[in-house]
Amino acid sequence: MAYTILVINPGSTSTKVGVYRDEETVFTSSVSHSVEALAQFDTVADQMEFREQAILDLLDTHVIDLKAIDCIVARGGLVRPLPHGTYRVNEKMKEDLRTACYGGHASNLGALIADDLATKLGVPAYISDPVVVDELDDVARLTGIKGIKRRSIFHALNQRAVALRYAKSHGLRYDDINLIVVHMGGGVTVGLHRRGRVTDVNNGLDGEGPFTPERAGTIPAGALVGLCFSGDYTEHEVRKLLTGHGGFVSLLGTNDMREVERRVSEGDEEAALVLNGFIYRVAKEVGSLAAAADGKIDAILLTGGIAHDTHVVQGITKKVSWIAPVEVFPGEGELEALRDAGLRVLRGEEIPVEY
Repeated sequence: MAYTILVINPGSTSTKVGVYRDEETVFTSSVSHSVEALAQFDTVADQMEFREQAILDLLDTHVIDLKAIDCIVARGGLVRPLPHGTYRVNEKMKEDLRTACYGGHASNLGALIADDLATKLGVPAYISDPVVVDELDDVARLTGIKGIKRRSIFHALNQRAVALRYAKSHGLRYDDINLIVVHMGGGVTVGLHRRGRVTDVNNGLDGEGPFTPERAGTIPAGALVGLCFSGDYTEHEVRKLLTGHGGFVSLLGTNDMREVERRVSEGDEEAALVLNGFIYRVAKEVGSLAAAADGKIDAILLTGGIAHDTHVVQGITKKVSWIAPVEVFPGEGELEALRDAGLRVLRGEEIPVEY
């Protein structure tokens, strides 16, 4: 029996959609959302109707029979820390995502939109490998302030999918190798995959790691404290500076890497400095994880939308290839990973977990 699966993947600056008939692609597409379009919403949850309508418009454009869909699988959002797996969307999950009690991010919309559509169609809705998959070593959680611990929030779905693809293509077992996986998109996360577990990774949401097209990344703590108590910003405004209005948006006024590359090619020295700074910060993050793994790294994998950028890929490779061979997997691969999770459940190969 063949199954039809709708896959939804909301990211910080886009909503990706795919429809599959078993492993065969019926269509995939992505809707980009400008900074201006998203700025009209006060919270991530407020974007739900806007993004859901964009999905329905895509399905209508591609003449998809909604009644033929057997399940909907969405990218997991900021739920409580969980082991990897496929989870059925339920009321408790939706409440946690709506209230953003574990943090606000566009991925929170995945389960909310999936469940709303699935309820109307009378089919189940799932998430798989949410961004809060947590396998950090205890030593990686420590900070210099008692009571504050590092959190695991990263592109778990794509990082794991790429790591598994690499292992399979080289005839290796994921559980037997050490990898550093670099996901570069609206957010950037760099994860240390040690024998099947992501034992360290930057929190790509709350201000760790490299700056990105729209996130500030790690910034000097003292300067941030000064900004917070300057009286010039509300708490909400500071948080927007860290996530949404930071990074390239703050430094160059755009979250579009193509625009940045255009400026560089036209001799814009400021754009060149910022782009080289991005490369520098990503490479620095890779180096720190290599040290965390005692230098025992089998490969460094570059993935995400920015991995299509030759300038960035070459720049990072030049800086880190002395650590281990570098391989590039451009794009996310997340739609296919979500599809596969849905197929495993529909085929009875995996039992969905209740949240």
